[in-house]
Amino acid sequence: MQFGRYFEEFEVGAVYKHWPGKTVTEYDDHLFCLITMNHHPLHLDAHYAEQTTDFKRNVVVGNYVYSLLLGMSVPDVSGKAIANLEVESLRHIAPTSTATRSTARPRCWTRTESKSKDDPRRRYVETRGYKQDGTVVCVFRRKVMVPKAFLRRGARRRAAGQARARP
Repeated sequence: MQFGRYFEEFEVGAVYKHWPGKTVTEYDDHLFCLITMNHHPLHLDAHYAEQTTDFKRNVVVGNYVYSLLLGMSVPDVSGKAIANLEVESLRHIAPTSTATRSTARPRCWTRTESKSKDDPRRRYVETRGYKQDGTVVCVFRRKVMVPKAFLRRGARRRAAGQARARP
């Protein structure tokens, strides 16, 4: 199984569907909140959420939803990455509650050659996160630097050696 893609393997407009997704549990949400020191009662206190919010239940912290979707996209989007360069935008569209199954669908929207390096190339990818009912919950765009396929495993060294050997 291939992990990640080289620059040439990305088609502009291609959508990569990730399976099986993840059902977010209350434990997942609470653990993430505690690890990141986000103690907002909207995420941790069911009584508070029921009494004071329009949702009437706890909402999963948005950074966990983003992190989950980002992680799901790694095998296709950044598995061969040299660097994650930038998160250009991040929008939380709809709230997520526990017992919600989330899935990610990254889409390559452009790719460009590096102006400063010979080998790395940049991909711009938009990832959409969905609930099991098809509702979009989160959208983010990021820039990832990946190598070209012909430069893998010493191809550059071999090419440089051949260039020196010529008279």
